Amino acid sequence: MSYTKELKPDLEEEVTRESEAVAEEMQIDDIRRVKVISPGMLVFKRFIRNRLAVIGFCILAFMFIFSFIGPLLSPYTQTQVFKGVGTMSKDFAGAIYNKELRYTVREGKTFNAGDRAQFLWALGKKEETFKSGDKEFFYVSEGPDTYRILQLDPVAEELLGRVNPMNGARLPAGLEDAYRAAVEAKQNSFELNGVTYRITKERKASRISTEHDVALAMLNVYDAYNLDASKVVDSYDFKLASVRAINEGKSSFTLGDQTFSIRSDDGSTTILDDSGAEFAEVSNIIVNPLDQSLFLTVDFKAAAREAIINKQTKFEFVENGETVEYDIVRVVDTYNIKRETTTELIRIYEEPSREHWLGLDNNGMDNLTRLMYGGRVSLMVGFVVIFIEVFIGVLVGGVSGFFGGWVDTALMRFVDLFNSIPFWPVVLIFGSVMDALEVPPMVRIFLLMAVLGFLGWTGVARIVRGQILSLREQDFMVATEATGIRTSRRIFKHLVPNVMPLLIVQATAGLGAIIITEATLGFLGLGIKYPLASWGSIINVASDAYVMTNFWFMWIPAGMLILLTVLGFNFVGDGLRDAYDPRMQR
Repeated sequence: MSYTKELKPDLEEEVTRESEAVAEEMQIDDIRRVKVISPGMLVFKRFIRNRLAVIGFCILAFMFIFSFIGPLLSPYTQTQVFKGVGTMSKDFAGAIYNKELRYTVREGKTFNAGDRAQFLWALGKKEETFKSGDKEFFYVSEGPDTYRILQLDPVAEELLGRVNPMNGARLPAGLEDAYRAAVEAKQNSFELNGVTYRITKERKASRISTEHDVALAMLNVYDAYNLDASKVVDSYDFKLASVRAINEGKSSFTLGDQTFSIRSDDGSTTILDDSGAEFAEVSNIIVNPLDQSLFLTVDFKAAAREAIINKQTKFEFVENGETVEYDIVRVVDTYNIKRETTTELIRIYEEPSREHWLGLDNNGMDNLTRLMYGGRVSLMVGFVVIFIEVFIGVLVGGVSGFFGGWVDTALMRFVDLFNSIPFWPVVLIFGSVMDALEVPPMVRIFLLMAVLGFLGWTGVARIVRGQILSLREQDFMVATEATGIRTSRRIFKHLVPNVMPLLIVQATAGLGAIIITEATLGFLGLGIKYPLASWGSIINVASDAYVMTNFWFMWIPAGMLILLTVLGFNFVGDGLRDAYDPRMQR
């Protein structure tokens, strides 16, 4: 009992201390019990409770890092073109079967364009003689599609049985007798003293004329094997002698003191000199270089002609000890001769690799780097346009809602006027005008942002007006009016801040729509132009069905970035709407 009594004072003292501590914790005005949450924190807590809003915020954070920090880490620039060494089939020469008569004029004679036109006219009408100006011509066939054209010089004329000289000249001795003998033998020509005379009919008279070789018309073309040979090959006498020998099936012919032999192979004819060396190539296939600075050897032409005659698609030719392969591509009646050459090529449509994670585009640029820089442009366009819309919308809507009356009426009719402007036709026309004026890419960006912002502010203005009409009649605004605060301060310090939460929600939701608009313009080719990139201009390549089906890496990543960005803005916009509205329970 004594022990218990001795401890009682200590126990009572301890109980008293605990009671005082509990009473202290139970104080109502203690800041540890009453925790005041600011409106911003309340909005934040509501926002983070929305899972989709948090996902949207994470998506947007990634997009900003990808677009603004990514280019700083990329080893490439957005306009860097990657090249490599490879083989490329280039047009080297062209060949065609000649269907146009080519003329070789005898030395010292003329056969102009007018003469050639009259010859073709007579040839079409199958008339052996023709006139051109004051000249008269006659032609004879020397073989298939080969004609010898002669000029006739009248010396006499038979009329009513009498042979009379022309131009005051005297008749050569024996001419009349030789003429009558030819007529009796029904011949059109005769020779006298080594001179050939031609008999032609003209109405009731017969004309006697001397004939002189003027030109040779043929489809075949001649290629000399060397420069010295070309002087002989291009001459009238050589071509006439060779044509006659070829058409008569002879194996050789003589010109002057030199004998030439003829070798024919499958539509191509080679003329050799007296030493057996190749002298000229005769063919109706014309082979010419596509680049006039190039010189095609006769051997090359012969090889190409042989391949064309044999209907080959490829042939080989030895150049400087190296065998080169050529491709023959027929286009209607023309043959394109292509050559594989080693050259520096732009690496277009290259598949994803370690070096380029998303491959290379149609200009040989890194797709991933272009997507990063394109994100900068797309996001910048979105935010600048939204800023313009909000600025104009708040200014017009705030003034309209606050003052009311005729000011409100006038401004709202102005808004109605803007709403009547068709958005897409105006934007498309503006893009076409910038294309026609060749506006620089950087200037084009700013003009595009200005137009989009200027056409899209009317919705914001109506929202701000409606909110201010509701807020200006509330007690706090009546109090501001009673205290004599100036009008501008009442609008921008009291009304606008109360409208700002709704504007934030509206702007967030509108950003996605603006990005889609910019992407649509880029896809149509009316938005951001090369060499700058935007997500819309990147997926422009998808307008080609071949690219869409074969090169997924060209457009799917850009499309996914646009999709995720728009979803992110929509999720954040919905989250902010729920957070600012206390009636929303999520």
